[in-house]
Amino acid sequence: MSARTIAIDAMGGDFGPRSIVQACAACLVSNPSLSLALVGQPALLEDILRAYPGVDRSRLRILPATEVIGMNDKPSHALRSKPDASMRVALQALRDNQVQAVVSAGNTGALMALSRHVLKTLPGVDRPAMVAALPTRKGYCQLLDLGANVDCDAEHLYQFALMGTVAAQVQGIATPRVALLNVGTEDIKGNQQVRAAALLLQGAGIHYVGFVEGDGVYRGEADVVVCDGFAGNVLLKASEGLASMIGERIEAQFTKGVMARIAGAVALPVLRRLREDLMPARHNGASFLGLQGIVIKSHGAAGVQGLQAAIERARDQIDENLPCRLGEGLAALLSQRSSHGGRM
Repeated sequence: MSARTIAIDAMGGDFGPRSIVQACAACLVSNPSLSLALVGQPALLEDILRAYPGVDRSRLRILPATEVIGMNDKPSHALRSKPDASMRVALQALRDNQVQAVVSAGNTGALMALSRHVLKTLPGVDRPAMVAALPTRKGYCQLLDLGANVDCDAEHLYQFALMGTVAAQVQGIATPRVALLNVGTEDIKGNQQVRAAALLLQGAGIHYVGFVEGDGVYRGEADVVVCDGFAGNVLLKASEGLASMIGERIEAQFTKGVMARIAGAVALPVLRRLREDLMPARHNGASFLGLQGIVIKSHGAAGVQGLQAAIERARDQIDENLPCRLGEGLAALLSQRSSHGGRM
């Protein structure tokens, strides 16, 4: 088995296995040291793979799974009633060290529930959090949670902040600036959970810089931005929609009149490169931080490029040995809290 083998839930996502297989074929070509395991219905997957005769089958195998978790399935139903679902089989392969990571574009709630059940969380972590990088004026910031935990108390936000800190350090930021997303920067602003989390973080041994508003996220006022999954998902989806709308409107302006088309001939290539750099597909793939294993959630509507980005994110986290380093970093931060009599 390759030292970098990723299990792909081939039955998840909005576009079905055909798009997923295409992304896997592209990844194998661009990553010669990578191996993949497609998890799903063998006959269907073998039929699709006939369209890719050049794929190195020594680096691509199929793990059979007879059941599929639908996008509308409740997490509890997926957990209890579908023991041979492709998502679950992929996670079990990770648990049993057959692969080093899992990527799925399937049902987010089911993936979270099954990941917690099959893999368990790291010591000191109550709930895993979804995290992804958002572009800012100064580079990128890590935003968590993105939708896995809609309702969070102060303790959960505290744990997310610690996990985000360690993840940013793994990415090369020695002392990440950590902020709580809020409706204002004043201490009196925000709901009870956010204000309570702020008190916890002031003595957490991390570089906590206070509250940040939505516009401050994109100004680069923090390297790690923490919020509950409801706010995080709304911020992410609204940002994606706004970026897409602005790009379309700018292009439309360059088609109105002769002078606009002349200006567009110069400006549009630059604007398109900028949009390509910021487009969601390039940054697709949210990590489930806090699990004893690497799990990447791809956007359900991701196309081939987006799925490929999610697979490559999993590859990078294997190389970073993220779960081990996250566990060590969390243990160090939580030990400081324990020595001061705080809750573990």
